[in-house]
Amino acid sequence: MSELVKIEITEHVADVRFNRPDKYNALSFDLIDAMAEAIDRLAAWPGVRAVVISGEGKSFCAGLDIENFAAMQSGEKKFPDLTDRYKDKISNIFQHICYGWKELPVPVIAAIHGVAYGGGLQIAMGADIRFCTPDTKFSVMEMRWGLIPDMSVTQTIRDVLPIDVAKELIFTGKIIKGEEAFKLKLVTHVCENPYNDAMALAGEIASKNPDAIRAAKKLVNEVWHGDSARGLMMESELMMTLMGSANQLEAVNSQLGGTPPNFKDPA
Repeated sequence: MSELVKIEITEHVADVRFNRPDKYNALSFDLIDAMAEAIDRLAAWPGVRAVVISGEGKSFCAGLDIENFAAMQSGEKKFPDLTDRYKDKISNIFQHICYGWKELPVPVIAAIHGVAYGGGLQIAMGADIRFCTPDTKFSVMEMRWGLIPDMSVTQTIRDVLPIDVAKELIFTGKIIKGEEAFKLKLVTHVCENPYNDAMALAGEIASKNPDAIRAAKKLVNEVWHGDSARGLMMESELMMTLMGSANQLEAVNSQLGGTPPNFKDPA
């Protein structure tokens, strides 16, 4: 694993940190590759039950590295073909480092500080839950460069914002701070120490039946925008996989006996 993304696993919680602090974790091509690799590794890691993503240094992520952009503008580097899909997924690699967090089978919590601009905001939107400081700055920045946001935000921000609010943020590229982001529901919690609070919540989630947590994320993600019949059937189908299973019985025994559960990792 590249040191551009650091991963530590403690008690089933993956602590994932973007590690370009001197550049405010701006997205170089190498960092993009490292993020994609990190997501792919975590997807295949059965012992992980929750993930916290954060940025080293003064910021979460400042968006696309301007040096990358300048190199493409000058012709030094080719503009990538954004219609190329990443490893047969529904996304290209730039979308994958944002949407891929949503696709992970376990909950992902973003601990945001400093700035989350452009691609940084879109990475945060791929998380299931977001913590930030009151002075964190957010912007869908692409319009300032004459572009549209193209790293999956249309498929994630729609889950938390009304369409008119999303359009205003996209059309203007304006910067908002944490308190306003909370009022708009762009973030879940505003606090003084997002990392500590995110890790505490991740630890709580990791203490639950991992089969049920995975089923819950799959259920909500897949039926939130679907029809009622499909949603109700999927509730039933997933419940049938859980009832009477070893981890479900362990949860019951733990509750009745007042002892810590000893769950087994999914196969």
